[in-house]
Amino acid sequence: MLFGTRRHRRRRELLDAGFTDAWRDLCDARLDWWRELSDDELQRLEAVALGLVAEADWEPANGFTITEEMQVLIAAQAALLTVNLPYEDPYRDVHAIIVHPTTAIMHGEHSQVDGVYSDDPTPILGQAEMHGPVLVAWDEVEDDVAHHGDGRNVVYHEFAHKLDMLDGVTDGTPPMAAELAGRWVPVCTEVYEAVVEGRGGEVLDDYAGVNPAEFFAVATEAFFDDGIGLQAEHPDLYGCFRDFYGQDPAGWYEG
Repeated sequence: MLFGTRRHRRRRELLDAGFTDAWRDLCDARLDWWRELSDDELQRLEAVALGLVAEADWEPANGFTITEEMQVLIAAQAALLTVNLPYEDPYRDVHAIIVHPTTAIMHGEHSQVDGVYSDDPTPILGQAEMHGPVLVAWDEVEDDVAHHGDGRNVVYHEFAHKLDMLDGVTDGTPPMAAELAGRWVPVCTEVYEAVVEGRGGEVLDDYAGVNPAEFFAVATEAFFDDGIGLQAEHPDLYGCFRDFYGQDPAGWYEG
């Protein structure tokens, strides 16, 4: 009970303090896109990020120490995806966030392609499980923050999976309005098939061709981290993601 009491007290202290000025200074200094958001967007981002920092169980792996700054940087990037989504409590299924110091090794039987299973040890930079935790490698998070613009971001990728899982199915089509869904499926299918066939361009990583769920996660990485590149190579896909997320990252850096 003592551990549970301490954890409850810490959560209460974090929620009472809110998203602090020190956290804002950290995000302003480390996250290139921070100043591109409106005041309303920042307010919504801070609410989601605070909820993740305070309410999720943060679990260090392999003797690693998770600092508050690490929590804030991970939570703020995850929250960026949600600032204009209509979802109530978008990360309600994120109860635990596991942080490894570096690449983790997946053991036991697993599958990345439907119907194909393997029990070979597999290195991973991140993972998101339905009704389970989100895992990220901290050195990859740091590299993504330092090299914004290369189209790669493990936090965006794994938390995109959590958005995709909100309807109980991991299929690359998260809950959305019917009008957008009418465009989403054919556009995403066309680009997905192009990636599978090796003609998907330079911006989308080949991993997008593993299955539709990974396509959505990889495209989310590219959308937020290399919006100009994604818009240039796949304008229709960019338009679908712009309308889904309600954001226009390509416009952040025009000129």
